[in-house]
Parts: sequence; C-alpha cells; structure tokens
Amino acid sequence: MPGFALEPDQLEWCGELRVLAGARLRPLADKGEPGRVNRPLVEALGEHGLLARLFGSGALDLCLMRESLAYACTEAETALALQGLGAHPVAAYGSAAQRERWMPAVTAGRAVAAFALSEPDAGSDAAALGLNAAQDNGGWRLTGEKCWISNAPEADFYTVFARTTPGAGARGVTAFLVPADRPGLSGAALDMLSPHAIGRLDFDGVPVSADDVLGDVDGGFGVAMNTLNLFRPSVGAFAVGMAQAALDATVAHAAERTAFGGPLKDLQAVSHKLADMATRTQAARLLVYAAACAYDRRDAGIARGSAMAKLLATETAQYVVDTAVQLHGARALQRGHLLEHLYREVRAPRIYEGASEVQRTIIAKELYR
Repeated sequence: MPGFALEPDQLEWCGELRVLAGARLRPLADKGEPGRVNRPLVEALGEHGLLARLFGSGALDLCLMRESLAYACTEAETALALQGLGAHPVAAYGSAAQRERWMPAVTAGRAVAAFALSEPDAGSDAAALGLNAAQDNGGWRLTGEKCWISNAPEADFYTVFARTTPGAGARGVTAFLVPADRPGLSGAALDMLSPHAIGRLDFDGVPVSADDVLGDVDGGFGVAMNTLNLFRPSVGAFAVGMAQAALDATVAHAAERTAFGGPLKDLQAVSHKLADMATRTQAARLLVYAAACAYDRRDAGIARGSAMAKLLATETAQYVVDTAVQLHGARALQRGHLLEHLYREVRAPRIYEGASEVQRTIIAKELYR
C-alpha cells in the first residue's frame, strides 16, 4: 500500500469533530441508559450532518469520522457506525422504494438500523448461517435466531441474512430488509461487558417478499462481505481513536505523576513503553487510512487490506489501552475513569465484524491468490 498523509482541511475537520464529540455529543451520551439505543444521540448525529456524510462519501471519510468521534465519545462513534453498518446494504443494494422509505429517516437519525448476520452457531463463519427462509406463496418465511446483533431489539429495521437455498453454503444466502414490526419477529437485550445495545432476535415464520430482498436472491453473501470490506478498516479507525485517547492520557499522566524522585516520564521503563505505544498507534493509523483509500479507489486486494487494517489496529489498541492502564495504576481501574471505560470498550472490536483469527485467515488466503 502507498504511503499516506492527511490534507490540512482533513486535519482541521477531524479537530472539529473531536470538539463536537466532546462538547455536544458527550453530554447526550452521558444521559443515555446503558444497554439501550440512545435515540437523542442518534438524532444529534443526523442534525449535525454526520449521518448524511456517512452515506455520501467514501471509506476514508468514514474512518476519519470514526477515529475522531472515538477519541472523545465512543458512544457517538458506535451510534454512527451502527447506522452505517445496518443501512449501507439498503443504500448500496436496495430498490428505489426501499431507499426512499428508509434512507431519509436513517440520515436524519429518526430511524435506527441494524445489521443482523451473526447467529449462535454462525458468527465468524458467515457462510454457515442457518436462519431458514422457506418459500411461501411467492415469498418466504424466516425461522430461526440471530444473536449479538447491535441495536437489537430496539432498531426500526434490520438487514437480515437468511438461507434461501439449503446446502449451498455462501451461494445460498439472501439479504432481506425486515421492518421491526413484522409479525413473528421478537427479541431480547443481552447483558454484555461493555453496555451497548446488543440483543437476540427470534424469527417465528416472519413473512418477507421479493420487495424485501436487498440485491439478488442467493446473492446475500456478497452484500454482507462488501459491507464488511467497507467497515473493517473503519473498525480499525475506531480502535485507533481509542488508542490515541489512551496514549494522550498516559503522556500527560507520566509528565505529572512523580515517583522515585522525579516524573514517571524520566524512567526509561516508562518512556520506552510510551514510545512503543505511539509508534504502534501511528502504524495502525497509516494502515487504516491506506486500506480506506484503496477501497475508495477500488484497488485490487481490498479484502486483504481491510483485514490487515482491522487486525493491526484492534490488536494495537488492546495493547495501548492495557499498557496505559498499567502505567496509570489503580486509579485507572476506578469506575468512571477514562481508561476504565476504554478498557471495556476496546475488547469487543477484536471479535466483531470478523475476529482477529478470521482476519489472519483472510490475509493468508489472499497471499496465495
């Protein structure tokens, strides 16, 4: 991948987003109920034009938004990303009627979207999903379960991936747009380590028709993978934003905190860790930006670049946040401390949208193409 540097106007925009996230979005996030969709926060993202920009620009803009918001307000970042993930298949593959019905409400923050791919026995192995779509009067009936679905069960609609051709693996999956009020659709919230809105969905003969298909029948695996190829580098951007926040907090702490006769930063053991944290964060950032630019240019090797970016950035963020906690000591473990928050937030990105092991498998396979 080529080298990369942001333009001055992009750097200025990122700074503005950080200020917006800290001054306007952070207070809304603080008022939200843990484990529930924060609709005022989603609406604020729409009011400030971020959701419209999310769907009107490319992967690099998405990465810049996610990194900048994550630095000051991870909840705002997550709300933005989930709107994008859930509604991108509608924007990219939906019919004119589907787009007209849902996209204005999504970009305004009035309708909450969700991406329903994972199942209890088909998380990382998306081709093995088993939500059954049985033919019924020219349409289908969906029966089965989805699990670990962000924004479930409170979303207004779901991009749902179901098996329309048994035994066909990846070639037998179809993507459907399923409004939340369809008969037979129910769900429940899950209590997770980091209290996001995540839940289970139960499908008891939920009716869908040809008008609900996103893309082509049996073409849903491509819808899922193309969506993930776009969003995987931006998961890395989310991770880089958290890593930078942890790094900046630790640099300030090491300059202020005294121990053994001087500031922590003068201890070689500490200064070398700070150097490693900074170097790894910058390396991850550059790989994320390069992968995003490659996606926007439609270069060859997008799947490999996206996987590399997500893998390096999420693993780096885990290291940086963990090291930051160690250098802060017990204060970082107190409820309400920035690093206590980041320590819980940073773990999940190494799993969702393809665990680190899946990213390594993608990269290894691409090496032999």
